[in-house]
Amino acid sequence: MAEVRVTRLAGAAVADAEEDAAADADADIAEDSGEPAPAPRPAADTPAGAAIQAVERILNTVGAEVDVTLRAEHDEFAGGPVIDINGPDSGLLIGRRGNTLQSLQFIVQSIVRQQFDQDIRVALDVEQYRRRREDSLREMADRVADRVLQTGRSITLEPMTPSDRRVIHLYLGERGGIRTESVGYGEGRKVQIIPERN
Repeated sequence: MAEVRVTRLAGAAVADAEEDAAADADADIAEDSGEPAPAPRPAADTPAGAAIQAVERILNTVGAEVDVTLRAEHDEFAGGPVIDINGPDSGLLIGRRGNTLQSLQFIVQSIVRQQFDQDIRVALDVEQYRRRREDSLREMADRVADRVLQTGRSITLEPMTPSDRRVIHLYLGERGGIRTESVGYGEGRKVQIIPERN
């Protein structure tokens, strides 16, 4: 698991000397605390590096005071790089029901996809919001799947974002006795949990 700490930029670019000094300071702190030094920043020609650059540019433009950390260069569950955002202004980036976070993630993902001309997924998480959301989705999916198995009837969940539906599909995909499908159109798309007939 790689970790990159990126602090809020003061201007359009930061001098290499300042970056080197910050890296040396981080290494000294890590050495003193007994923790390993952060991994070097991923190259801009990788999806993770491009995603971090895109997040930095956007958040610098809006003046958000946050730390950006690369949790993983490629997470199998997320389907690509996972970037954590924490700091005094991070709460503003979540929005109502995670809508602002979803929009920010969409923009960053679009930038990375355009740069690499590939279908690359990028996951952003602000103050562990997405992680907590995924945990609650899995708990709900377990409860509903248990009910479907008990009653033998399909249950259709409330409309969800594509990323929330993906969490449920992947999580329940390994569970026996049921299958999942997405039904509906646009913002009204839902997950249906269906008992498998013998």
